[in-house]
Amino acid sequence: MNSVRDLFVTRVYAAAIAEGADLARLLTDVEGACAMLHADDTAGRAWCRAHGYGGYTSYGSLNDLPTRVTAFGDLKRRLDRHARIYAETIGLDLGPRGRLTLDGMWVNILRRGAAHSGHIHPHSVISGTVYVATPPGAGALRFEDPRLPMMMAAPNRRADVDDSLRTFVSVTPAPGQVMMWESWLRHEVTPNHARSDRVSVSFNYSWS
Repeated sequence: MNSVRDLFVTRVYAAAIAEGADLARLLTDVEGACAMLHADDTAGRAWCRAHGYGGYTSYGSLNDLPTRVTAFGDLKRRLDRHARIYAETIGLDLGPRGRLTLDGMWVNILRRGAAHSGHIHPHSVISGTVYVATPPGAGALRFEDPRLPMMMAAPNRRADVDDSLRTFVSVTPAPGQVMMWESWLRHEVTPNHARSDRVSVSFNYSWS
């Protein structure tokens, strides 16, 4: 008898960060906080110019968002719960005293035409993004099969294969959606073709 089983599965987590009126309030608060940082963070804007970032990110300038702005503190509390759920889903053994700690959170505002090339998040366990504004045409989140460098002479996959067999998988998240993945998973943001900015908040969790 023939059999096929899945090995080395890569699981990506997606959930709503809030619902209904609570979601509307949270998105308003977080978007306002992102706009405030964009306006006030001189060092961040300089970092973006120096590194060719097409818009604004606080990645290179601020590392205290949850304590700096109430909206980000609220967001962190919600993310902590989702991180615990995801860690359980992928079977992480954190040990009797171990825990996941959010040790990085940053704002991303991609203007029209901007993108974010493929990358991973070293020194972290779980990474992810909360989507605040994703207007029609906003760039997709694209994941890359981590085995790609080893495929060498393999043919392309058929167009009708399941996502689990694709070399690249693109996701277009909705406002209020949180996505999490293991930090070694390579990903990118495709060019923003929307008429307005694509706004998100990204984060990393480490094991302590």
